[in-house]
Amino acid sequence: MKVLLINGSPRKNGNTYLALREAALELEKNGVETEIVGVGTKPVRGCIACSTCKSKANNRCVFDDDMCNEVSAKMATCDGLIVGSPVYYGQPNATVVALVQRMLYSNGAAFNGKPVAGVTVCRRGGATAALQTLNMPFQLLNMPIVTSQYWNIVYGRTEGEASLDAEGMQTMRSLAKNGVYAESYGRPTQARIRSAASDALYPIDETKRTNKLYGNTRRNIQKDCRTLQGVRIRVPEQ
Repeated sequence: MKVLLINGSPRKNGNTYLALREAALELEKNGVETEIVGVGTKPVRGCIACSTCKSKANNRCVFDDDMCNEVSAKMATCDGLIVGSPVYYGQPNATVVALVQRMLYSNGAAFNGKPVAGVTVCRRGGATAALQTLNMPFQLLNMPIVTSQYWNIVYGRTEGEASLDAEGMQTMRSLAKNGVYAESYGRPTQARIRSAASDALYPIDETKRTNKLYGNTRRNIQKDCRTLQGVRIRVPEQ
């Protein structure tokens, strides 16, 4: 079993790294191989919705001048994923958001059905909002979100301060233990989950799917309008 951990901070050995390292050490105690990769300070492109990855069906983003394809390819041999990020203005680092979006869209099959966890590190506030943003894309790929005894949050501002957050470090260790259980429990069903989800995730004709959804929405609106016909709506007097 192997888990990939992505450090979404530009600081190689900062607080986000310390949080991920704590989880990695606990995973290794439980016999899980780990690898931590960092986004560093080099630019990562955002998705431009060109869909070249879909037309070529090569599981690679068309942009090959940053770390996206290299990191994405690692998931072929990994059973789980943890993505950590510092909190900037109540949001994850834009670099790691761009990386995750491109990886999941271009190479979703390598991620589908595998346990995942987001981890956020902040000085004071905004961590829960950032954590929700990190976890949102994974729910579109049938990836079980691994939780802990608390939200996956660690506090610290200056480099090394996160290690002083005793509860945060304990949260990382509990997250790792839960991740081991989630992966072991879900392993027999991985193939079934991926097979069942493939059509929904990658429809052959996106136009037909969009028209169907629009048609259903329009019919529901028409039904609601017919129900309201002849009904007088009273507006309370001010």
